[in-house]
Amino acid sequence: MREALQTREAVLGEVARAVVGKDEVIARMFAAMLAGGHILLEDRPGVGKTTLSAAFARVFALDYRRMQFTPDVLPSDVVGFSMYEKESGRFVYREGSVMCNLFLADEINRTSSRTQSALLEVMEEGRVTVDGVTREVPKPFLVIATQNPSGSAGTQLLPESQLDRFMVRLSMGYPDKKSEVRLLKERSYTNPLELVETVTDAEGLAEMQRAVSLVSVQEELYEYVVRLVTTTREHELIESGVSPRGSLALVGMAKAWAYLKGRDYVLPSDIRTVFDSVCGHRIRLSARARAAGVSTAELLKEVQKSIPAPKLVDRR
Repeated sequence: MREALQTREAVLGEVARAVVGKDEVIARMFAAMLAGGHILLEDRPGVGKTTLSAAFARVFALDYRRMQFTPDVLPSDVVGFSMYEKESGRFVYREGSVMCNLFLADEINRTSSRTQSALLEVMEEGRVTVDGVTREVPKPFLVIATQNPSGSAGTQLLPESQLDRFMVRLSMGYPDKKSEVRLLKERSYTNPLELVETVTDAEGLAEMQRAVSLVSVQEELYEYVVRLVTTTREHELIESGVSPRGSLALVGMAKAWAYLKGRDYVLPSDIRTVFDSVCGHRIRLSARARAAGVSTAELLKEVQKSIPAPKLVDRR
């Protein structure tokens, strides 16, 4: 157990060498990866979204591919295509960019809905089908998608049904002054990604994912999760609440967060910690809420306050 905890701390420490002052975001992204979920990074350009993704790929020695999503990107660029080979007289599969362990879909909202759907189908099924032949993607398989929330020119917003396939939505934000000064100093003579060392490999990540799946959840906590999501569905200012897929994601993220904290069981605090990241992109505010200027974050805080958490004791 101590060795596993040291590995987790080493992963977080190495990624933090490349992305300065964002320990909370790094931890949440790591938790989502441990839970086997896909991640949506929504933030302004230039705050380190791509660097963060590349740092995790380096730490785990993952087969990492990045695709810049533009209007001319086709579904076949993502999932692959069959090409006629004159020498053999048959069609040969040419794999798409998605055939890797960690796929970065950069600015996913700038490509067509058809291409978005091709990627999101792979996220859901874990395999691609080209010309009637189904192929499994490598394991583990994770998608990190980025999008810029400001500026709508040339963008294609993800439908709610597709947003729901991301386990979490995270935002990095600007660094604080001290972190930005450090960033400027370090970038003046080296690329921080070159400082990141490999801690384990893809099988090591898969082993941690298996350990997360074994983290125990008491009956009271399952009921707590259901009460929380039910409240989002019945709230007068929320038009569309958290789906059952969101409930599963909330439990999965809570288990991963408990694992990062060195526990093999979930506490109510784990659920409360990850609640916003899991549920923020899964609710749609009513017209009344939007007119009143009520934010999603405010409503989610209200939901948490309205549902008392079970009183469970930390057994450590």
